[in-house]
Amino acid sequence: MRILLLSTYEMGRQPFGLASPAAWLRRAGYFVRAVDLSRDRLPDGAVENSDLIALYLPMHTATVLALKLLPALKGKNPGARFAAYGLYAPINAGALRKAGVEAILGGEFEQGLVDWARGETAPEVSLGRQQFVMPERGELPDAARYAELMGLGEPRVAGYTEASRGCKHLCRHCPIVPVYGGAFRIVQRDVVLADIRQQVAGGARHVTFGDPDFFNGPGHAMALVEALHEEFPDVSYDVTIKVEHLLKHRSLLAVLKRTGCVFVTSAVESVDDAVLARFAKHHTRADFVEAVALMREVGLCLSPTFVAFTPWTSREGYGELLRAVADLGLIENVAPVQWAIRLLVPAGSLLLPYLETQEFDEQRLVYPWVHPDPEMDRLALTVAKIVAADRGSRRDVFERVWQAAHEQPLDFLIPDRIGVPYLNEPWYC
Repeated sequence: MRILLLSTYEMGRQPFGLASPAAWLRRAGYFVRAVDLSRDRLPDGAVENSDLIALYLPMHTATVLALKLLPALKGKNPGARFAAYGLYAPINAGALRKAGVEAILGGEFEQGLVDWARGETAPEVSLGRQQFVMPERGELPDAARYAELMGLGEPRVAGYTEASRGCKHLCRHCPIVPVYGGAFRIVQRDVVLADIRQQVAGGARHVTFGDPDFFNGPGHAMALVEALHEEFPDVSYDVTIKVEHLLKHRSLLAVLKRTGCVFVTSAVESVDDAVLARFAKHHTRADFVEAVALMREVGLCLSPTFVAFTPWTSREGYGELLRAVADLGLIENVAPVQWAIRLLVPAGSLLLPYLETQEFDEQRLVYPWVHPDPEMDRLALTVAKIVAADRGSRRDVFERVWQAAHEQPLDFLIPDRIGVPYLNEPWYC
């Protein structure tokens, strides 16, 4: 039996969600071909000669692209069986089944893919604990074709792996929650290290840990980075950690720094405490400010992300977000796309009771919302155009966004900050 695994987009990273199930399926005796369509075209005959075709859906953008692709795939091979797997598969099950997808596999999907290939019934969402195997990356595009680490002198080829999935927390706007419901699952340390080892051998000098929150299991996380640093002292890494966890586990920040962490992404989302409460983020603006100070104290770079436009964000509130980032000296730390991020409300979102709209858009795969102040929707469009036309530095983009929001130029000087590390993939969701 011949199986084709397809990924349409994953933020400029070599997809773990292709490499991991490819290893599982090959161990089960299947011929597997894995293609990252964000980097390569479909090889001739790949679709026509496949018995099973599975699309990896880790993100909203990937799902929209996959649904557009499905009619062409089915046209080339009407006899093939189709599956969709990954975080966004179960929350979009209705649209995917309507498009002809037979199997929906969310949560811990590797075993489910093997069961489906065997003709067995696999659950739509599995949270079973798996014994992972080393991902097989040899067929995927070279790591140098993906995002690089910038800001520390010469660019560094960036690898990508996952040490855990899911999340202990129940933030209302998060797409992980409808699938994992507060559970998280680890990838065994020896498997993670083996995966990093093969990527370093392929030229990676930096590793992104794609865990939704690296400190969901701090014991697992710290043992892993200690082992990574001992084996590869010149390899840097980045992680994602909640503000709440940065404060709770502040004693671990110096260990991150010592073991090669160069920046921490944190979903700050807003500096408006009312919006943060609605999101159930369990941190406040004051907590964010404290986290910035803690990170600076140990010499770690904080890379905050935001949901800049929500139905509850006023023009004054948006301006206050810009002012807060400037006052905290974080302009260079914020990717330009963050100024344009608009609240995404997918199927199953815990925010639905807080929104007026209840009509799902099956083309865009969201519950669309309109701001009660039309000026805010116009500002969101203006900012999106500024970001899309990004031709300058982060400072330049910030200045243009500030002027759009305040309808006047900056009223302060932006101090120079150099050596802020970042990955050069511009989009986020």
